[in-house]
Amino acid sequence: MHRLVTFVAGTVVGGGAIYALSSLGHGRSATPTAPVQAPNAPMQQPLQAPPAKFGRMSVVDDNTGNEFLKYGNPGPVSDFLLRSRYAASYNRALRNPNWVAEHLTQDNLKGTADRASSEFKEDPLVPAPFRALLKDYYRSGYDRGHMCPAADAKKDTDSMNETFFLTNISPQVGKGFNRNYWADLESFVRDLTKSFDDVYCISGPLYLPQREGDKWVVKYEVIGNPPNVAVPTHFFKVIMAKRNNERGFSIGAFALPNQEIDNSTPLTSFSLPLETVEKAAGLQFFDKIERKAGVVMPLCATIDCKLNHDSWKKRKPASQ
Repeated sequence: MHRLVTFVAGTVVGGGAIYALSSLGHGRSATPTAPVQAPNAPMQQPLQAPPAKFGRMSVVDDNTGNEFLKYGNPGPVSDFLLRSRYAASYNRALRNPNWVAEHLTQDNLKGTADRASSEFKEDPLVPAPFRALLKDYYRSGYDRGHMCPAADAKKDTDSMNETFFLTNISPQVGKGFNRNYWADLESFVRDLTKSFDDVYCISGPLYLPQREGDKWVVKYEVIGNPPNVAVPTHFFKVIMAKRNNERGFSIGAFALPNQEIDNSTPLTSFSLPLETVEKAAGLQFFDKIERKAGVVMPLCATIDCKLNHDSWKKRKPASQ
């Protein structure tokens, strides 16, 4: 069963202006921003090594709030998950990741683990009422699309298996997107390790508004029976690449529609100012880096942002 959920926006804030990718503020210069941290934000706390099997999840302090939370804390809406090859924030309401962050190098991409031995699975770290379920994707028409690709976790079987938790998965159009253009973008990110010593990549879904008459509305499908998992309208990848012998950072931000994309479409057509994607996602990326000339350079000015479509592989649909 599919259901369409509609939200009517009375005012357009931040990401509302980027409903059409062709009109998204190209050429806007980055401005320095001071690091911002919400009180008790778990993602900003020092991280400890995760347990070998599942990772770990942030914990809300029930004493924070004193009398207001005397009988329980209703949050969080999002869970923080730390795994062997990625960190992630999972949205309980949408049953999608908010973001998934990776660090790629030539060394940590090595390995012999084979995805053929991995299976998609529900995440035991998320309370049962808020989990994305395997049955939600069954005959939904959508692939189970990785945010951290399985190919980025080949170092061992456990690491690869962790990429198949549904907290790392979003519903993606299969033909022409998950199995093709998005997969080629994932390969592009891996190939950056041939030119840079360190590559940091953050991926996630977007739910962007479109204009209907005199109003802006956000529409997205919800899959499952009963409806459970939101289908994003777009996906983003934000990339930061660095060479050890250079002071600066190369940063690129891309937002792609969740639809079939012809391989003749250049990747640069989806390139956006970092601030534009931040406003759309409600996130701050790499906020510890001072954004000024000489420190931050556009990725596509540093390297040719071109996808290699010659390596397209036929994939078994992952929607069931």
